[in-house]
Amino acid sequence: MTNRLGRESSPYLLQHAENPVDWYPWGSEALDKAREQNMPIFLSIGYSSCHWCHVMAHESFENENIADTMNRHFINIKVDREERPDIDDIYQKACQMATGSGGWPLSVFLTPDQKPFYIGTYFPIMDMNGKPVFESVLLQMAQTWREKSTQVQSNADGFVQKMNSADVNIPSDVDHTLLDQAASGLMQIADMTNGGFGTAPKFPNSANISFMLAYSRRSKNPAFRKFALKTLDRMARGGIFDQVGGGFHRYSTDAMWLVPHFEKMLYDNALIPVNYAEAYQITGQRIYLETLQKTLDYVLREMRSAQGGFFSAQDADSESEEGRFYVWTKPEIRNILGSDADLFCLYYNVTDGGNWEGKTILYNNMALSTAAFQCGVAEDEARDTLNRCSKKLLKVRQNRTHPGLDDKILVSWNALMITGLVRGYRVTDDVRYIDAALDATEFITGSMMHGARLYRVYRDGAPKIYGYLDDYAYFASALLDIFEARPDAKHLRLATDLADYVLDHFWDETAGGFFMNEDGHETLIVRPRSNYDLSLPSGNSVAAGILLRIYRITGNSRYMQACKRIVESNCIAAAQNPFAFGHLLNVIMAYVQKPTEITILDANGHTGSSITKRYLPEAMIVTVSSQAQLDKLDSLPFFAGKKFEDSTVSFVCRDSVCSPPMRSVEELDARLASFEPAL
Repeated sequence: MTNRLGRESSPYLLQHAENPVDWYPWGSEALDKAREQNMPIFLSIGYSSCHWCHVMAHESFENENIADTMNRHFINIKVDREERPDIDDIYQKACQMATGSGGWPLSVFLTPDQKPFYIGTYFPIMDMNGKPVFESVLLQMAQTWREKSTQVQSNADGFVQKMNSADVNIPSDVDHTLLDQAASGLMQIADMTNGGFGTAPKFPNSANISFMLAYSRRSKNPAFRKFALKTLDRMARGGIFDQVGGGFHRYSTDAMWLVPHFEKMLYDNALIPVNYAEAYQITGQRIYLETLQKTLDYVLREMRSAQGGFFSAQDADSESEEGRFYVWTKPEIRNILGSDADLFCLYYNVTDGGNWEGKTILYNNMALSTAAFQCGVAEDEARDTLNRCSKKLLKVRQNRTHPGLDDKILVSWNALMITGLVRGYRVTDDVRYIDAALDATEFITGSMMHGARLYRVYRDGAPKIYGYLDDYAYFASALLDIFEARPDAKHLRLATDLADYVLDHFWDETAGGFFMNEDGHETLIVRPRSNYDLSLPSGNSVAAGILLRIYRITGNSRYMQACKRIVESNCIAAAQNPFAFGHLLNVIMAYVQKPTEITILDANGHTGSSITKRYLPEAMIVTVSSQAQLDKLDSLPFFAGKKFEDSTVSFVCRDSVCSPPMRSVEELDARLASFEPAL
């Protein structure tokens, strides 16, 4: 027997389809029933790879007695936060306002008209460190509603008024001093010993790392670059990185990047490779290139659908045990690797006692040259041995019970993955990456668009739920990335169409930015908007970036005016709270500096490949491979007056002033070297 969730397509909702709880999906059936019967709502929000969501499900939602209490007193609604980010955003903000923190599972008690009156996250089945016990909370909330519903409704109305009256930022002029303040603020919370920001738990914070690298280049202060590279080095060597199979886990539970929360999210493995591409461009060091390649290869191997889209996540648990799929014992490794085990165990710190619950999470804190010396082999031989060992362990691991796979396809996260693949292609020349990016783009346009509108979710052969701001903004950004690498006019046209759509249907004139959902969307207690760049960049930050880039290509002032409103409305907040505005800080940096536009007309691809391997974060680099391709673009200001010649030619434009055609890499290098990177 299944409840109503058995008719849903979300893997998270389907995980709860056999609960004894009389769950409803979010929709008119549940909401109308709550209003008609004047019953409070219990709203539970989570996602399929969430460990503590699983814990609460096993403890409480599978418990017949607790389910009976829920069913008698509440209309119970389950929401997949990845399908409905608008609902999650509203009630996460409510949780932050009420408790000072948030997270998943999110547990919210609502009036029949969807207004929160009690809110928390994980509630245990028994007393645990003073946390309220879930069944007691259920009974208390039911009694409170039964006896004091008028007062509860009044308090909930007042709370929602506060949510709706959130201060609108006062616009401010933008200059480089805001970036100085932001960079200094980030260094105040930097962990100079282990890398990363703050203490445990540690998240990758990709946008902040990109900002530190770019700010270091422009300020000519190496301290910011040194910190960012240390962070990337420690992450690549730590347990947060899957040393055998590639790819990053969601976060580290400790300050040293050793013990991860083992779930793997597509968005992390899309965003983090951009950092490693940047680090490789800056340093040329092998560790950054290999980490980039292993991450992208993991995604292509394990997260790619047959149609070309990418799945959302892999669970932390397998066989009801967190991390079981990823950890090892020393006897296991010796049995698999034989005589190679000594070097491998030395390099990856595999010990008899293990480093986590009696087993070992592979991590590396030793230079390869040191390990090779201690084992009496040459460094190249040691590298070959370690690579051979990793392949053996991966083959063995593939026979273990795999963590659960959330196989829904989200436009927004796929768009981030397209960007990561394009960046990987531009530093490696590996055509597998650009081909996969193009395949995913074709899948989205072919299966997840209806006219000018995007759908958010695809599963079981069908799309559903019209897209949110991040779907449009991320996908437009990915299309621009593809356009720079392979300038097909259709990708630029589609990116421009998406930008026009969000300007027409998502714009918030009062705040000078975008709402999360479009006009005509289902009416909720708040029309949400989000400016914060946390695990994911906000739709507003990414939208500002695409508007700026489209303006620089097309010269259409509509895009610059909207970008200006977003940047000016949020720049003070970004300077004062830089940790929460990492992506916007990168957009602000691009906004205030003199733009560098590089066009390479190169039928052979050699010059273009050489330039894209360099760290030029201030530059838009477009490589055109044929006159026919250029003819479709020559009406755009970015390409005006540029023509193919017998040999490869390059043009560099800065601050509306363009160079004459340059015919060698050396000439192009000299031109770029003449530019001061200062803001």
